[in-house]
Amino acid sequence: MLPIGRLLHQRYASLHKRSCGLGLESSLPNKHLLHLPHFPDTVNTTRTSSLVAVVFDLDGLMFDTETLYAETARQILERRQKQLTDDLLHDMMGRKSDESLAIMIERRQLSDTVEQLRNETDQIFAELIKTDLVPMRGLWELLDALQSHQIPLAIATSSRRNNVDPILDKFEIRPRFQFVLTSENVKNGKPHPEIYLTAAEQLGMPTRNIMVLEDSQNGCGSAVAAGTMAVAVPGEHSRHHDFSGAAFIADGLDDERIWQALGI
Repeated sequence: MLPIGRLLHQRYASLHKRSCGLGLESSLPNKHLLHLPHFPDTVNTTRTSSLVAVVFDLDGLMFDTETLYAETARQILERRQKQLTDDLLHDMMGRKSDESLAIMIERRQLSDTVEQLRNETDQIFAELIKTDLVPMRGLWELLDALQSHQIPLAIATSSRRNNVDPILDKFEIRPRFQFVLTSENVKNGKPHPEIYLTAAEQLGMPTRNIMVLEDSQNGCGSAVAAGTMAVAVPGEHSRHHDFSGAAFIADGLDDERIWQALGI
C-alpha cells in the first residue's frame, strides 16, 4: 500500500504535472544560482524523516546523458581510429569533464590537448542533446512529490556549465532547484567530497540531513565521503559499479525506498 502522502501526491500530480512557479530568491551569491519554487498549499507537508533536503546528480541520474557522453566519446575516438572500451568508459564516468578527457588522452595515447577535445566533444554533445536526450524513469513524479512537501532541492554535477544549461533549458526544470553546482564551482571533482560539502554549506544544514541521489561509483563515493545519506540509482551504464557505503541501491527514481526514507 502506498503511503498516504504519495497517494495525495499522485492526485495532485495528475493535475499539476511538471508545473511550478517562482518564489523567494535564493540567498546564494553565485550569479548562476536559481530561485526557490512556489509550493502548493493544499498538500499535507507533515514529515518525520531527519532528511530535510535532496541533492541530485544530473548526468545519468536525472537524464540519460551517460548514453550521450558514451556516444560522444565513441565518435571522438573513432575519428582517431581508436576504440572506446567498457573499462575506459567506467574510469571516465562521474568525473569532471577535463579529468575524463585527460584519461582518454592518456589511455589512448592521443596527440590532442584537453582543450582541443573539449571543443570537439561540446559540439557533438550539443547536437545529441537536441534529439536524443530523455529523462530517467520516475524523475517528474519524484520532483513533484518533493516540491509538494517543500523539501529544498539542488543539483551537484561534474559537468561544466555550458553542458548543463542546455539540458535545464530544454526541460524547463530550473525553477525546481535552489541552486546548481557544476565543475566550475569546485576545485576537486568527484569522488572528492568537495561538491557535496559545498552543497550542504549552501543549503545551510549538516550533511547528515541531506539525501544525495547518484548513479555512478565516483559520485556515490563523493556523497558518502561528505557524510550524506547516499542512495545509488544506477542505470544500465553503471550497474556494475561499486556502491560501497551507499544506504541502498535503488531500482530507479521511482523506488519506494527513496520515498519512504524521505517520509513522503
